[in-house]
Amino acid sequence: MGAVTVRPYRPADHSEGRQLWGELTERHRELYDDPGYGGADPTAAFEEYLTRLDLSGVWVADHPEHGVIGLVGLIVDGRRGEVEPVVVTGGHRGEGVGKALLGFLADEARRRHLTSLSISPESRNVEAITCLHAAGYTVLSSVELTLDLGSTPAGRCETLQLHELDFRS
Repeated sequence: MGAVTVRPYRPADHSEGRQLWGELTERHRELYDDPGYGGADPTAAFEEYLTRLDLSGVWVADHPEHGVIGLVGLIVDGRRGEVEPVVVTGGHRGEGVGKALLGFLADEARRRHLTSLSISPESRNVEAITCLHAAGYTVLSSVELTLDLGSTPAGRCETLQLHELDFRS
C-alpha cells in the first residue's frame, strides 16, 4: 500500500470516480439484496454528488500502476464535517487504502479547524465499520432506526444489540 498517494480529485479522474461510485452502489445492492438500489445506472448518482453545494472537497488514492483505486469526499456543515463517501475498489480492499484516505481527510478536517468528522456506514457493512473503527471512528454519535413497512427482506439480517435491545440490520 505504501505506493498509494492521496491527492485532490481532478476532472481527468472522472471515469474512475464514476466506476468507484458504481462499485459502492453494487455493494449496497448486495448488502440489502436489492438489485434496484441506485437505479438502472449505478454510476449516474456520481454526477449529482459532484454538484452538491456542501461538497467541500474530493480526494483520490492514486496507485502508480493501477491509477485511481479509492475516493473520499468531505461534506461541511458549519464547523462539522461528514465523510461521504469513502470507497476503495474491490481488488485493493484490505490493503490500508481506506485507512489512508480517512487519515488524510482527518488531517484536512483538522487543518480546516472542524470540530468533528462523522460518517454513516450501512449497518450491514461490517467490513466498512471495522475499517472505520480501526481509523479512529469510535464515538457512536447517533442511531437511525427504521420501521420496515414492507415484507421481510430476503437477504441476510444480522442481529445487533444496543443498550440490551435487539435490532436487525
